[in-house]
Amino acid sequence: MPKPSKPSIGAKPTARSRISNGSTLLPGVDGRSTWARRLRDLIDLHTADMGGVDYVTAAESSIIRRAACITVELERLELSFATEGEADPKTLDQYQRAANSLRRLLEAVGLKRRITDVTPDLSTYIEGRAQ
Repeated sequence: MPKPSKPSIGAKPTARSRISNGSTLLPGVDGRSTWARRLRDLIDLHTADMGGVDYVTAAESSIIRRAACITVELERLELSFATEGEADPKTLDQYQRAANSLRRLLEAVGLKRRITDVTPDLSTYIEGRAQ
């Protein structure tokens, strides 16, 4: 019987994909585009709301990424609604479906902000005051 493979949790950054190590959002996509910058900003904001990278699981990170993508696309639809002065029924239906999907994704990771405790414990505080 073959040995089970080791999990790649501690893999070197060079052994991971560019998406996994954070050096790119999507293969072949210019990360400087307005769309990509907004996506990255939303991912960072949602991750910070959940306590930061150290407190977000891989599954939560995946949901955050999808929620951010849907948000960017909803914002693009909102821009077209504003510039055209109206929304046709088909586009409005797409908008509503995307908004509902976004709500469900955000509910899956929790809509409430997670507060990270940044205050030192008592012994650290006392040591700092003594110096």
